[in-house]
Amino acid sequence: MSLSVNTPQDIAHALATQHAAMLAGEALPYAQAVHANDAALSTETAGVLQGCRMLGFLEHDAQCVAQAWAAQTQRTGRFSLDDWPCHPQDFGIAPTPRAHAFPTCPHALGLYAVLPDAPWVGRMARAGVPTVQLRFKSDDAVAIRHEVRAAVQAVQGTGALLFINDHWQIAIDEGAYGVHLGQEDMDEAPIDAIRAAGLRLGLSTHGYAEMLRADAVSPSYIALGAVFPTTLKRMQTAPQGTGRLYAYAKLMQHSPLVAIGGIDEARIPVVMQSGVGSIAMVRAITAADSPETMAGIFQSLIASNRHAIADVTNPIKLMDAPQN
Repeated sequence: MSLSVNTPQDIAHALATQHAAMLAGEALPYAQAVHANDAALSTETAGVLQGCRMLGFLEHDAQCVAQAWAAQTQRTGRFSLDDWPCHPQDFGIAPTPRAHAFPTCPHALGLYAVLPDAPWVGRMARAGVPTVQLRFKSDDAVAIRHEVRAAVQAVQGTGALLFINDHWQIAIDEGAYGVHLGQEDMDEAPIDAIRAAGLRLGLSTHGYAEMLRADAVSPSYIALGAVFPTTLKRMQTAPQGTGRLYAYAKLMQHSPLVAIGGIDEARIPVVMQSGVGSIAMVRAITAADSPETMAGIFQSLIASNRHAIADVTNPIKLMDAPQN
């Protein structure tokens, strides 16, 4: 940058301006982005941290970016606001391959249909959807086991890969391909036992801190979202937008990635431009007049718009990334 950035405030404003594509939710005024303990930090780290807060990053995510920026500065020998950190080593991400990794799944999982019951799973599997998830909500253990068993049977002979949401023990018992867990489920689920059973594992993430936590267990894939606003579930985080999605995909490109949240037919091209290998859809399929037809359309769009990972280190490209 040609601008003089001599104070944390200078750095924060320059960062928030140059990387405006990373904004999610409401922008925070500078005065509210300054914390008392910032005074103990270096000028550069304090400025980056404050700039990230201005862009709406949650504190634990802002801390991740600030630490990575400091590592990038040390690695390159200079502090630069031009390059948003996207190198795994700057975030402390272990190199691959890893001895404790979960079994692999295709790097490009394609259309990923999240479905409410076994009949829906069978219907979409028979329609050629490559990846399906059973998200069956019930407090009845017998009903859950019946639904998981039926879903496992429904995909047999179709080639569809079946992930079970949450119900890891039943998924193990019934021989499902994999399990999908949310961040809160990671605290309770026996990760080592799931790995030992040979199941694939997918994990939900909603920002840098959760991505790093998920990556530490070397899952089979990582889900990134919510990219756009969604009414399917109440989200604790603002929609991440395409700017952040591109940065996440660049950082985590060693892992299969699934974009999720508010993605419809019109948004498939811009999401696939990030370099993710899969898009998860819920109501765009289940609420369609002809789900099989729409699934075919979605699959064609995903295949025709598949891109290499976007060059988010280029500030011009990042600023041009389509937003929410």
